Amino acid sequence: HVQLLESGGGSVQAGGSLRLSCAASEYRGCRREMIWYRQAPGKEREFVSGIYGVSSTMYADSAKGRFTISQDNAKNTISLQMNSLKPEDTAVYYCKILVAVPCSNHDWSTYWGQGTQVTVSS
Repeated sequence: HVQLLESGGGSVQAGGSLRLSCAASEYRGCRREMIWYRQAPGKEREFVSGIYGVSSTMYADSAKGRFTISQDNAKNTISLQMNSLKPEDTAVYYCKILVAVPCSNHDWSTYWGQGTQVTVSS
């Protein structure tokens, strides 16, 4: 079982910045992807940004040019630098990881963090 702990959420004014982090507990396996999602009140959870394989990255259109995802493999951590925040970025941000423990069984499992609240005021 892999545990994820998100941090870095908070309240900022529009135009401000926040840096979210997601730390995975130690595991002896392989990671296929580690992704940020968000869910605003009354809306479906949506993809924000992800790291796939060794270092491929993807962004939602709403995040392109404003958000940057990065990873620290030594710490099993990914981060999301969010700049030029807008009120519509207000949501609970969740981290998800897809891993196989151990690598050899190719039995992939998904784990979610508890989420961290981001509130952007106008």
